Amino acid sequence: MEWSDLKLFLAIARFGTLGAAARSLGLTQPTMGRRLRVLEASLGQTLFQRTADGFVLTDEGTAVFAGAERIEEEALAMERVLAGGSRQLDGFLRLSSSDWFGAHVLSPVLAEFSQVHPKVEIELLTDSRLLNLSRREADLVFRIRPFTEAEIISRKLIHIEYGLYIRRGAQHPEAGDGTGARLITMDEAFGDMPDLGWLQRLLPRADIVMRSNSRDVQAALCANGAGLAVLPRPLGDSHAAIELVDLGEPPPGRDTWVGYHRDMKRLARLRALLDLVIERLAR
Repeated sequence: MEWSDLKLFLAIARFGTLGAAARSLGLTQPTMGRRLRVLEASLGQTLFQRTADGFVLTDEGTAVFAGAERIEEEALAMERVLAGGSRQLDGFLRLSSSDWFGAHVLSPVLAEFSQVHPKVEIELLTDSRLLNLSRREADLVFRIRPFTEAEIISRKLIHIEYGLYIRRGAQHPEAGDGTGARLITMDEAFGDMPDLGWLQRLLPRADIVMRSNSRDVQAALCANGAGLAVLPRPLGDSHAAIELVDLGEPPPGRDTWVGYHRDMKRLARLRALLDLVIERLAR
């Protein structure tokens, strides 16, 4: 099996459909299907069972999968070492952060960096998924959970204060009650965020009327009078149409962490960007 065949096989195994796997590799779905048929024919084995829910590994496919992942890790490690040896301030960097952090905290720093190093192409993915640094899904990741992987170099970057906001001029609720107050919160997939517990404790009689996994969407809903929203201060304070609500104590803040794979520590463009980010944001 060639490395290109292994990448194709792993993509189908991970995504479960030809369409999603094809998009991840920049191929078309028909091309993906044709190459899979050729691969299975060359091996004389059926690697996937085709079901109504997608592609499921057969016993033979499961055996291939373990070996393919080991080969992938070796290939990616070599790519990281080669990339880490480059000291030219040009090339490509992929960053990952939440949507609001990218828009309201990172963007000014990235714009400044681009003025100094115009040949470095930066791609910022604002994604709630925890991207895999070992597979080079991203080169530099900003997130609110500490990194625990042994191969990741990380540090706490910044503590972000949060506030409760309401449309400017609207009536503020009273702490300990909240009767008639309408709340905009994170969606249920983020139910472990401390926002909800804080709101339920200080506004026990308020009703949740809107949910969104996007802080920017929450801010827009709040500005249009949909209800109260807990927002990061850099985001909330930038909206002229909303104002802070004082309930006697602020919502819990968050620490933001930044991390990168240890094989990338000698990559000059990554170090230059990280140094600027730390200089402008760390506190």
